Amino acid sequence: MRVMDATLSPQQAARLSAAPLTYPEVGRTRGELPGGYHQVRREAALGTGSACFRRAADELLSWQMHRRAGVGVVPSAARITDGVVANLLLGVKALALKAPVKVVYLVDEPTRQGFAYGTLPGHPATGEEAFVIEHRSDDTVVMIITAFSRPVSLLARAGGTLTSVTQRFVTTRYLRALAD
Repeated sequence: MRVMDATLSPQQAARLSAAPLTYPEVGRTRGELPGGYHQVRREAALGTGSACFRRAADELLSWQMHRRAGVGVVPSAARITDGVVANLLLGVKALALKAPVKVVYLVDEPTRQGFAYGTLPGHPATGEEAFVIEHRSDDTVVMIITAFSRPVSLLARAGGTLTSVTQRFVTTRYLRALAD
């Protein structure tokens, strides 16, 4: 089975689901971001119209944005719902770093769809990242990424500037992954 088609075993999913989030500010990507973290707020136009909005939301909620951006995903479910857990795989196949996450909230509104996940023990960072597709009144469809994080693993902390550059690079790939 290819990694992109893999899902967590029931035992792996149960273990990750039971793990505590690694930060106390759960849900804060919905509003004012907490201090003491690196903060990200970026957006990009994906296209226009209802068809673009539905397509982008469907692809976002089925992990396609991550996969198209080059991030491996081994989730507990093929479709993102509240509480779904996943191992994000950062890097090259056999050397990929596992970054466990848990979906902490969904956005399910007529003109806004998306989710946020938070970090679990074993993730190289601590924090939360939200991905929202928005269909605006001018018919533009945009993707908005909001995040706060700080390095936690020795490798991530030692990476310093390289860690920040990598985060910007991956965020840019996410923003491009769902464009028409």
